[in-house]
Amino acid sequence: MSAAYGKCFDPTGARYGIPTFPWKFAPDDEEFATRRQLRARGLRPGGQPIAAQVMRVNRRAGGVRVAYLYRIDLAKPVRPMTSRKWGALALAMLARRTCPTCEITYSYCMPTSLGMCVLCAYPNPTCPKES
Repeated sequence: MSAAYGKCFDPTGARYGIPTFPWKFAPDDEEFATRRQLRARGLRPGGQPIAAQVMRVNRRAGGVRVAYLYRIDLAKPVRPMTSRKWGALALAMLARRTCPTCEITYSYCMPTSLGMCVLCAYPNPTCPKES
């Protein structure tokens, strides 16, 4: 057993307080799932506490990466989008696509680094043409 594996293996929760498994070694009995896995099934954690975690040693950054696991049987269904939520999302996306300087709506979102469209950020000065 490698040192990294031993550091991440704590199925009783004595070291970290919750059961901890190495990356790709979590119980595969359809008991636990991450937030993304729950969302793919149309579920959400629903306020339940973290049931377990999957840990992996990150050799480049020198730390560890953790993915929290939730119990599937306690998960709740995802709330459906209402017409008001769809409308608010559409208005928010419209605001992200509209340049605050020239007020033109583009088909892409404004770069947050510029805060305006590229044409307003880098105006093209007219060059005298050779005649």
